[in-house]
Amino acid sequence: METTFNAWEVTRYGAPEVLAPVSRPVPTPTADQVLIRIRASAVSRADGLMRAGEPKFARLFLGLKRPRAGLSGTCFAGDIVAVGSKVTRFDMGDAVFGEAGLQFGANATYISADQHGSLLKKPESVTYEEAATLFDGAMTSWHFLTRIAQVKLGESVLVLGGSGSLGSAAVQFAKALGAHVTASASARNADLLRSLGADHVNDYKTEDPLKPGAAFDVVFDTIGISSFGAAKPALAKDGRYICPVLGLRLLRDMLVTGVFGTKKATFAAAGMSKPEVHHEELSEVLELMGKGQFSPVMDRTYPLADLVEAHRYVETSRKRGNVVVV
Repeated sequence: METTFNAWEVTRYGAPEVLAPVSRPVPTPTADQVLIRIRASAVSRADGLMRAGEPKFARLFLGLKRPRAGLSGTCFAGDIVAVGSKVTRFDMGDAVFGEAGLQFGANATYISADQHGSLLKKPESVTYEEAATLFDGAMTSWHFLTRIAQVKLGESVLVLGGSGSLGSAAVQFAKALGAHVTASASARNADLLRSLGADHVNDYKTEDPLKPGAAFDVVFDTIGISSFGAAKPALAKDGRYICPVLGLRLLRDMLVTGVFGTKKATFAAAGMSKPEVHHEELSEVLELMGKGQFSPVMDRTYPLADLVEAHRYVETSRKRGNVVVV
């Protein structure tokens, strides 16, 4: 086995060009860790925000001038090539997928992970590329729709940013939960969204999806392009505006609607949930995949050496579903 591995370092906050290739010693797993040879890792909008240090208040937690962890990437899939002396949940050769969390370092050739962390065995029916995306768009959308909004049979759900990683998953999940689904995206993605189960597709360039009186039970703003204030007239009496992109305005709206009114604004850091919550939610997602009710939308695959290009493409806001490096 190699003694060094390839990774990408975030040299400072900024554009994709701040990413730099580095070589590091292959880590030796501790007693409760496994060493994973990464076969695929995701390149998500969240990875881009971390690289850019946005929103700026997040730097208080990530690091003031650059991420303290240094390396790029959060979601990965690969094979276990070494196990610690106390590892019981996994064996050598197991195909797995997981999330590095604030450790980062998934855009690499190796990573070590705790056996009790956010790590699951990969079913044979799921490709490495698909598995590498599940802790991002799929888990986040499933968490928001089932744990936060608690979407019920027959409710009306609007998905803003319907063609992205979270949006394309949300359309499928909302449909599987028995909701009537409206998806908003550009006209070029209309056929894709209909194929995913959207009952109505809205071209945001020609039609305002947040029409007063639309009475959506849930508005899922997957990329933070709107606000609770803009969505409120389009919400039903007990409607919920949910968004995974936290800003000061959303924080204010959460505090206010938590006390006043029946329409609510909500944020949750799905990726920061406890590993047992991740295991439960991803098991549910895998069950839906087994039933044919969900399939990750895959856009582009890049070599790991082209990570900068992958970040540039994600920043065009034109990706359809997920982008991975292999």
